[in-house]
Amino acid sequence: MHIVAALLAAALATLAAPVAAQDAAAYPARTIRIVVPFPPGGVTDRLARVVAQKMQEQWGQPAVVDNRPGASGMIAAEQVAKSPPDGYTLMMGHIGTHAINPSLFAKLPYDPVKDFAPVSLLVSVPNILLVHPSVPASSVAELVALARARPGTLNFASPGSGTSGHMSAELFKSLAGIDIVHVPYKGPGPALQDLLAGQVNMLFDTVASSMPQVRAGKVKGLAVTTTTRSAIAPDVPTMAEAGVAGYEIAPWFAAYAPAGTPAAVIDKLNAEMRRILALPDVRAAFVDQQGMTLIGSSPADLGAHMQREIAKWAQVVKATGAKAD
Repeated sequence: MHIVAALLAAALATLAAPVAAQDAAAYPARTIRIVVPFPPGGVTDRLARVVAQKMQEQWGQPAVVDNRPGASGMIAAEQVAKSPPDGYTLMMGHIGTHAINPSLFAKLPYDPVKDFAPVSLLVSVPNILLVHPSVPASSVAELVALARARPGTLNFASPGSGTSGHMSAELFKSLAGIDIVHVPYKGPGPALQDLLAGQVNMLFDTVASSMPQVRAGKVKGLAVTTTTRSAIAPDVPTMAEAGVAGYEIAPWFAAYAPAGTPAAVIDKLNAEMRRILALPDVRAAFVDQQGMTLIGSSPADLGAHMQREIAKWAQVVKATGAKAD
């Protein structure tokens, strides 16, 4: 019986292969939906909208962005994980949804490894520590001294529990030995708006989103989270240069499809995303104006990167005692 079953399975696979190849050759034949785990605004949303626009121009099929914010990206991720694996539902995931959440939350409604097919690691961008002008600190050292003098009274906004903004602050708290209070929001836009309004004291946000506000004097930018300075914020020191030894966070953003999506479709999507990242207008917008690093990896490289990041953030969550607020 085992031999018969094996022969039958092999025959079915042989029959299915030409069908899968035909499907990939015809792809895309209808609307592609890119699900974003944040409200409009912010790097994840902007990146998804550029990818959607360029895909639509290249392939002649509609490509739409579907914003599904909330629950630290779990609403969006679960929806994509349970979508048909046909290449017509994609997710613009990031370091939070696919590397931090597995350690921060006891139960996830999705498995970032088993439920997704990696497409491409697209970009990375530094976060920057922002403080409201009313906070009497103009350097990281002054902020640390203030927080130590007033433990538990300063607060920090984040785009939500498990985001890079949240973990940037948790790592800061741990390495600097300070007590500051987490105020989570449902995305980077609302968090930045409340910082600008003085409703919260500080925020770790991407340089891409926040440098215009720094240049306008609406917030103070004290340090970036990467080990090298940002090209669009050359006067802003790194956290390590500012006195927080061992500090490094490089938020990243990547495209995923549901697990089981045909490899030929994944390859087609990967090639298209690499093409998009190489376009001069995209490079000008994302690199020159927003300080991003464009990557455009293979699916296999994204999968390996994600495994390393999951292991890294498991250690950080344990070491810092970070919790989902």
